[in-house]
Amino acid sequence: MITVQNAEGFLKEKIGENTTNVANDWNEFVSFGRQPVEGEEEIALLFQCGVYDFTGEELFYFDFVRQFTVYEDDEYSGMEQLHCEFVFTPTNELRSLEASEWYFDSDGDVDDFYHLVENLEEFKIALKLEPLRLNIYQEQI
Repeated sequence: MITVQNAEGFLKEKIGENTTNVANDWNEFVSFGRQPVEGEEEIALLFQCGVYDFTGEELFYFDFVRQFTVYEDDEYSGMEQLHCEFVFTPTNELRSLEASEWYFDSDGDVDDFYHLVENLEEFKIALKLEPLRLNIYQEQI
């Protein structure tokens, strides 16, 4: 069973190390997004992309996120996000792209969310490019 504590390791094992195959990794994330996580009351997913200066260098981030609400003894204790984040050199074409799409399972069918993301122009453009690297990490927010 996947738990919030082992979700990062689970996703890293599914995707593998040092991969830059965006389409394959998206498919693995889609599969992961359908997996139940122990204690999760609602599935929350996010696709986001854009050029940001998080590290002192402008880069294009292409990020698939699963958000977890964490409870301790049935009391809310916070949220965590598991990122599957591709980083690209920000070309002129990528500089013009920015998107943010959320899904909560109370919104309806997750396949509608995946279909929406796959049809975004931002998604289609970045899918054809070679990223610098993939970062898979989980953080408290």
